Amino acid sequence: MVDGVSRFACVRVEAFAAASLERCEPGLREQPLAVVTGAPPATRVLDANARARAEGVRPGLADAEAVVRCPGLVRRSVSAEAETAARHALLEACLSVSPRLEDAAPGLVHVDLDGLGRVFGDESELGRRLRRHAHAVGLEACVGIAGSRADAGVAARLGSPVHVLSPGAERAALAAVPLATLEWPAALAATFARWGLATLGDLAALPRAGVGARLGPAGLAAHDRAAGVDRTPFRAWTPPPFWAEAQGLDWEITTVPALVPVLERVLARLCARLAGAQLLIDVLEMRLALGSGGLHARSVALAAPLGEAAPIVSLLALEIEAHPPPAAVTGVALSARVVPRRAAPGGLWQPPAPAPRDLATVLTRLTLLVGGANVGTPVVVDSHRPDDYTLAPFDGHAGAGDAVPGRDDDPAQPHPIAGSLALRRLRPPRPVEVDTHDGRPTRVRNTSGLAAAVEISAGPWRLSGHWWDTDAWAHDEWDVALSDHTLWRLSHNRLNNQWFLTALYD
Repeated sequence: MVDGVSRFACVRVEAFAAASLERCEPGLREQPLAVVTGAPPATRVLDANARARAEGVRPGLADAEAVVRCPGLVRRSVSAEAETAARHALLEACLSVSPRLEDAAPGLVHVDLDGLGRVFGDESELGRRLRRHAHAVGLEACVGIAGSRADAGVAARLGSPVHVLSPGAERAALAAVPLATLEWPAALAATFARWGLATLGDLAALPRAGVGARLGPAGLAAHDRAAGVDRTPFRAWTPPPFWAEAQGLDWEITTVPALVPVLERVLARLCARLAGAQLLIDVLEMRLALGSGGLHARSVALAAPLGEAAPIVSLLALEIEAHPPPAAVTGVALSARVVPRRAAPGGLWQPPAPAPRDLATVLTRLTLLVGGANVGTPVVVDSHRPDDYTLAPFDGHAGAGDAVPGRDDDPAQPHPIAGSLALRRLRPPRPVEVDTHDGRPTRVRNTSGLAAAVEISAGPWRLSGHWWDTDAWAHDEWDVALSDHTLWRLSHNRLNNQWFLTALYD
């Protein structure tokens, strides 16, 4: 928003059907490409990239005529899966710049720029940022910026990668733009030609009511578009709860080594989208379309969330080798359950955090060695029992330092004063023999042969819990000063009359 005037960007990918296939096969960008639909001999061109259009290939041409005009033409069947994935990729790329988007059409996104200048800079820089994010997901876009969505859409078609129309100057800047710059229905374009209209300014100068009376709703929409008027509300786009990429194949694949490059391309596109949204893959669903008409589905849960394609492809290859599909593969679809990417701040004197791939490898090996129940993050349990803890799934962020309020390790509690003794816990506690008099310890002996008299004792501090259950426990704790000048903390299990050395004072 500039001085109270709303500003919008239009992000446009030209020849979107062709661009979505180029995103799946980047090598097609260097060749003339036509997207065709229909069955032979009635196959027709649906879309064409810039190289093919330069050779005279246009939508609507018969397939045979297109080949005559461009002998080196590469033809691909239209792919709904590739277009859907590319459409979501473009929206997600723009979402990483602005939280308010409108999905106007395939390959056309309106972006609300309100407040973004204070974050990213002027409007030219905003346009360049939108293009960079689109390029990161495999799409080449042009960006137009103006005071309305209609004017921004025209600006995105004027040739330059980023075209900014100054506030208040849109009408003068667009009045001379030829009507042919925009796509019009054939009947409407013929009517404009009969009326002698050549530019957007010519159409905008006509009385709107008269255009509507003669051409109906289509004429009113065309007049509003030429005049740069937005009459429809801004319909904000909400990202779907899933992230998916797919690619169909024009041939059948029967071996894992031949399938791996396809998985790498599909997963690389998915990871590029997730990187822009600061997300990681937690669980990956793989669906393989089969030549028999069936579907082979597998789910791969990762030991730790990952955002790199290489280790995940290796896991997918192992999964396919362990559970091979019953027929040849004709299509690949991957959908991810995601988790947010968390920042991992480090200290100047701390070692860097391990890479997610290395951490996942270590966790997997530990799980195989000791079992899944013995690998995790220690979490203090809200209990009066000393050293009571449990294991939670390890995510690389929570740890034993997550204190429970009210416990000794809670950072909100006051710290010991300088010069106080440090208590060193022994885990597990060590059994000892204790002589008592009137219930108080008088002499201790340990398994290594040490025997010492108790000179001073403090206690007991009585602790108990779960008295209502079979897991009941009851301890008395004592602090004792021994004749060898050491300080011990003893624990007496009142239920079985056993003594343990639980800690030493330093």
